[in-house]
Amino acid sequence: MSQPTAAAKSPSSRTGERQGRLSADDWAQAALDLIAEQGVAAVAVESLARRLGVTKGSFYWHFPSRDALLQAALERWENVEQEAVFGALEAISDPRERLRALIQMVAHEIKLHVIYSALLQALDHPIVQPVIGRVSERRLAYLTASYREVGFAEGEARHRARLAYTAYVGFLQLSIQLPQSRLDHEQFDAYIEHVMATLIPPARP
Repeated sequence: MSQPTAAAKSPSSRTGERQGRLSADDWAQAALDLIAEQGVAAVAVESLARRLGVTKGSFYWHFPSRDALLQAALERWENVEQEAVFGALEAISDPRERLRALIQMVAHEIKLHVIYSALLQALDHPIVQPVIGRVSERRLAYLTASYREVGFAEGEARHRARLAYTAYVGFLQLSIQLPQSRLDHEQFDAYIEHVMATLIPPARP
């Protein structure tokens, strides 16, 4: 027997189920957790319901379909990513220090770039592609603006921004394709220092 949707239930039963039910944000976060662990293809209503210890009726109260959940999950990730990464840097006035803080933050925000890595592997999905497109454009614009503040002309700032972002995406892809190449803690810290020394010009005397 198929699982009835919220629309097929009586108003009294829907009201009773709503009390104590998981929120839409709970479902979206659970989907993100699953994406981080197993990738976009693993997101399924039934498996998420089991994971959360609820029935599928809880899901259908908030979302009409699996695609709607995926859309909400990626929008949640996009908003959290924007606040976590860019919001924390607003108070840093020196553009070189801001770039250093950005690289350090991104390097150590494991959950955010684990999800990003999983999304990169699903770029052919019609819901994933525009989200990654927006996030990438925003990151490149932020890097370009920071390099402009350092003193580079517009064209050079764009090139530097693209190089910095390419280094980030390339490192993630290398970790996916060659997991044996992952660095230990000391090697990783040394690599990040090298990245910052390479990508951030020293202050002029």
